Amino acid sequence: MKLKFLGTGTSQGVPVIGCTCEVCTSKNSKDSRLRSSVMVTTDESKKILIDCGPDFRQQMLDNKENTVDIALLTHEHNDHVIGLDDMRPLIFKSEKDMPLYCNSRVGSEVKKRFPYAFADEKYPGAPAFELHEIENKPFTVLNTEITPIEVIHFKITVFGYKFKNLAYITDAGFISNIEKEKLKNLDVLILNCIRKFDPHPAHFILSDVIKIFEELQPKKLFLTHISHHFGLHDIEEKELPPGMHLAYDGLEINF
Repeated sequence: MKLKFLGTGTSQGVPVIGCTCEVCTSKNSKDSRLRSSVMVTTDESKKILIDCGPDFRQQMLDNKENTVDIALLTHEHNDHVIGLDDMRPLIFKSEKDMPLYCNSRVGSEVKKRFPYAFADEKYPGAPAFELHEIENKPFTVLNTEITPIEVIHFKITVFGYKFKNLAYITDAGFISNIEKEKLKNLDVLILNCIRKFDPHPAHFILSDVIKIFEELQPKKLFLTHISHHFGLHDIEEKELPPGMHLAYDGLEINF
């Protein structure tokens, strides 16, 4: 299987509008970060999208991705779902509703934000989604077993997802010991890290991630959901502990 980072930035993206810091004005493409999302390609070449934010259209074009077979949603914040309307060309091409997998709370929010996609009588050109409610237990789709990992993002629950020995978690500020059991003996752990310093009420910072890395000891850990406060990619990558890396838009991982 393969995972491609379509976006590794926070809700504002990097560069941030109007910001002139060294990260936002960097000429290094690895310092430009679209909103967080990944594409997983299964062993049978099926495409699983995780989250569909406001940069979805550009991400698909930039990466020459032409299909999405299903989408997994981590939670309902706009930087993770508001691009769903841009799935229309894929829906029209496939001539079937786009399957979305998420918990019941997220599904309800999607219906509220895109009511026209669920109307009994849709206007011409409207998207159409097929909601699949999932719980915190493994499920199989596209001949691929997927294990949700429930984490806390401020005061709401968010699903990370595990495929084989890789786990992808974004927008987490706390992971219980029960859920950490699912994250042991991983080849790859992908974890959000909004900045290096100053505690955040809803997101891990670097010291939190290092503690988790030392506790769970995955073979590799990649940081994502990175803000412009973290620093320049080429400098900060060298300062991370061995086995830890800064993900960047377009990075591919085989697993």
